[in-house]
Amino acid sequence: MSEKDQQAVQEFFGPRAAGWEDKFSGDQPRYDAATGVLGLRPGDRVLDAGCGTGRALAPLRERVGPGGTVVGVDLTPQMLREAAAKGRGRYGALVLADVARLPLRDGACDAVFGAGLVSHLPGPETGLRELARVTRPAGLLALFHPLGRAALAARRGRELSEDDVRAEARLTPLLAATGWRLVSYADEEERYLAVAVREPERAAAG
Repeated sequence: MSEKDQQAVQEFFGPRAAGWEDKFSGDQPRYDAATGVLGLRPGDRVLDAGCGTGRALAPLRERVGPGGTVVGVDLTPQMLREAAAKGRGRYGALVLADVARLPLRDGACDAVFGAGLVSHLPGPETGLRELARVTRPAGLLALFHPLGRAALAARRGRELSEDDVRAEARLTPLLAATGWRLVSYADEEERYLAVAVREPERAAAG
């Protein structure tokens, strides 16, 4: 992500961090449920990419247990400060970093969770390819939002568009080009959840 793109993301999320969860106070059970699709086991290593205020960290920790590894990465310092203030640092490490340039070794993660992530990646190919790099072969990626695309568009007063990167017709080839294969897709009123598996033979493409 370019410096200009990083600044744009930080300028958008930074001022909103303090009251971010107040707007979406009923979403936690959906986060809890969504983490279940990753099939995490005790001792696994999981990344919350674009973790924001860290709503997924507690359920991820519960699934990997005390012997597992949970890392929450976000580009916006204010979001990470909110996560820390809410005590979520006890569930996993909070790391300030760009999802497109992660401070993790190849294959470091068994799975990746990304809530509201892909639509905020200025160059989604770069970010998704980097997530593939840090995920082991056959590891899973879950792209989640507590609202489906139509409900989210309505909330924002916009029309639903098939140009949206989260639309299945757009997302499927994007994932395929960046080291992933889409294995399930749900776009419902109260949940958007796309799950992909890391394809070893494509992880190094591009």
